[in-house]
Amino acid sequence: MVYTAFHFVAAIITHLPRIFHINVVNDIERGMTMPSVYLSPSTQEYNPYITGAGSEEYFMNLITDAMEPYLTANTIRFGRNTPEMTAASSIRQGNAGNYDFYLALHSNGSTDGSREGTVRGVIAFYYPGSANGQRAADIFVRNLKTIYPLPEKVYTRSTTALGEVRQPRMPAVLLELGYHDNYADARWVQNNIQSIAANLVLSLTEYFGLPFITPITPWRGTVRTQSGNLNLREYPSQQGRVAAQLPSGTVVTVYGQYGGWYSVGYQGQLGYAAASYIQ
Repeated sequence: MVYTAFHFVAAIITHLPRIFHINVVNDIERGMTMPSVYLSPSTQEYNPYITGAGSEEYFMNLITDAMEPYLTANTIRFGRNTPEMTAASSIRQGNAGNYDFYLALHSNGSTDGSREGTVRGVIAFYYPGSANGQRAADIFVRNLKTIYPLPEKVYTRSTTALGEVRQPRMPAVLLELGYHDNYADARWVQNNIQSIAANLVLSLTEYFGLPFITPITPWRGTVRTQSGNLNLREYPSQQGRVAAQLPSGTVVTVYGQYGGWYSVGYQGQLGYAAASYIQ
């Protein structure tokens, strides 16, 4: 997250894969009661990774890309910023939406020139006085400790200095996922995009009180009932609140499975439906 003295080589950027999404708001996000999160991956393309493989912006967007199928499979709606935006415009956009949580993703850089390249660790920042922000930060740290090679260097910190935890209207956490000026940390991020993404969504499911579901290749299924409609629920249980009713013959998209329940999408809605009634 800290600015460095040199800029990322433009020639590298020209052949990076297209990972950034033009549409900020996912189609699934509109008109639903399921939990939602605003994702703000770093827009700091001028912070290069010491490995030369990309920038802070590049890798944080890769992680965010990888989070999307996990979020959908876990019925969490989302929106996100775009690389041309700033932290300030990301905050404004997040505040303009009806989101339940704000998550900013960054990598760090040493501010002490004498220690540059030697500092390691993961920090979850939250705003002091935000009970839910602190609760979320604690969850992120607990889970990240299981995949970061130095778990003792994964910790939370309250701050009033960072706009992305101070200004959002909803609970917010800013994650510094390692140090991009440290070779070992840079390699950890580069080599663990999928596991970091899954770990972050695992934490979000814990925060929202949902079971964690590993995404599958989406497939189209058809509701088949003998009579009546199939309930689309907000939790995979007969006690889960009914969000919508699906008539027999309705076509849904299946994103994952939890026991006898599918996580499905239907006309912009996400929820859980009994798997035995979908073919």
